[in-house]
Amino acid sequence: MKNLNIVKDFGALVLFALLLSCNNQTQPEEIVNNPPIFPKGQKGPDKFFTGNAYNYRLVPIDSTYTTLVGNVYFEPGARSNWHTHPAGQILIITDGVGYHQIEGGSIQIMKKGDVITCPPNVRHWHGASPDRELQQLYIVPNSEKGIVNWMEPVTDEQYKNFQS
Repeated sequence: MKNLNIVKDFGALVLFALLLSCNNQTQPEEIVNNPPIFPKGQKGPDKFFTGNAYNYRLVPIDSTYTTLVGNVYFEPGARSNWHTHPAGQILIITDGVGYHQIEGGSIQIMKKGDVITCPPNVRHWHGASPDRELQQLYIVPNSEKGIVNWMEPVTDEQYKNFQS
């Protein structure tokens, strides 16, 4: 009788291990066509963006938090103009693939899960890759110092000047 219980216990242990392994399957790095976390929002003005970019504000400017937070959805190929932020900016990539460049540096690839910091008063741009959309949360701290200073568009030549 004791041996029978050992066999039953071993069988239960094996079944438990199999169930765990089935539930522990590794997931692909990125699941394509995930529904967006936030609404698409308002289309950004053509004078500040090349292509279609949509902004959805999550935390409005106020004197308590002094931090602006929102989501931007960039269609493939869309990008911001060159710009600066008086207090800097933090980007959290939530979906897709995009590019980011600080003036004088090389273009960096941004992917889901990346966190990008843009130092105060440093010219930069960001947007989607040519063939993939991009969604990013933006955080602009210390909004009492100002939000953004828009400059000229990123040219097609600058956008395509990607060097891996």
